[in-house]
Amino acid sequence: MSRAVMPPDVVVRRLPLYARSLRYLLHEGVLSVSSQELGDRINVTAAQIRKDLSYFGEFGKQGIGYDVERLLEQIDQILGLDRSWAVALIGAGQLGEAIVRYEGFRAQGIHIAAVFDANPDKVGKPLGTIVVQHSDSIAQTISARGIEMAIIAVPADRAQGVADVLINAGVRALLSYAPTVLQVPAGVWVRYIDPLSVLHSMTFYLARGE
Repeated sequence: MSRAVMPPDVVVRRLPLYARSLRYLLHEGVLSVSSQELGDRINVTAAQIRKDLSYFGEFGKQGIGYDVERLLEQIDQILGLDRSWAVALIGAGQLGEAIVRYEGFRAQGIHIAAVFDANPDKVGKPLGTIVVQHSDSIAQTISARGIEMAIIAVPADRAQGVADVLINAGVRALLSYAPTVLQVPAGVWVRYIDPLSVLHSMTFYLARGE
């Protein structure tokens, strides 16, 4: 997809939600779905779904709806999930171990290809089926294996340094669990998972009895 037709990021963020709902529908044996029915499942209007999909082509037929399996295949292709993506994980602590052992990644086109940590007690030991490498080898391994995605699961004070090393080695997509905002150059995409910030955004309403 060229930059001239690049959809808004908020649209891209919704595509995996559509794909997940379509997978549930297939599991339930549903073969056809309307934009209204799909929207009801994820609290998105039917008009929004149609607008989002229009960035990528024509899908479904008015009065008939979407072929669930076909639409899922098309969204997976748009998201690049018609191939397998190698991901590097930085941080082999309890969080890193949970990430490696999560079985949902490989089924959805993602596989943890390398794990790094600076703790000598972890280096050289297996984490799942992967042997933990020292953080000093991040650049060499990433570059040699052409890895473009990485997960950062290190303390906040180390996250920026790790991100810099990864980006210089060729990584263009980062998922960070560190509670800090990373500074990255144009052309590098960052997503954050910060449960504490999310919980705090909800305590605002609870504290006011909303």
